Amino acid sequence: MAEHIETGKKGEEIALGFLKKKGYKIIATNWRFGKDEIDIITIDNDCLVIVEVKTRRSNYFGEPEIAVTKKKQKFLIRAANAYIIQKDIDIETRFDIISIIIKTEKYTINHIEDAFYPTL
Repeated sequence: MAEHIETGKKGEEIALGFLKKKGYKIIATNWRFGKDEIDIITIDNDCLVIVEVKTRRSNYFGEPEIAVTKKKQKFLIRAANAYIIQKDIDIETRFDIISIIIKTEKYTINHIEDAFYPTL
């Protein structure tokens, strides 16, 4: 398996553990709608949370969260909308980013709540 795929999978495992420790209820992981994918879908209190996980081995080219471009946000919003319709969900929704930098066995994690908002 390619190193960047392994890094991404490890980052998602770290993010899941982090969210569980914070009391989030995990609903789904790697949920797909066509070509779009949501890394983690969770509930925090009475809010549906769509989580994008970005993991890197260093921040040499900037923090991982900068990779969540407007285009990526559009894909996440489209997938989230499909999920909400498919599951008939009627609660507030927010979009979070979990940014992780893994250096050997240590890592840093940055949870950005309300990282972006869907636009009309």
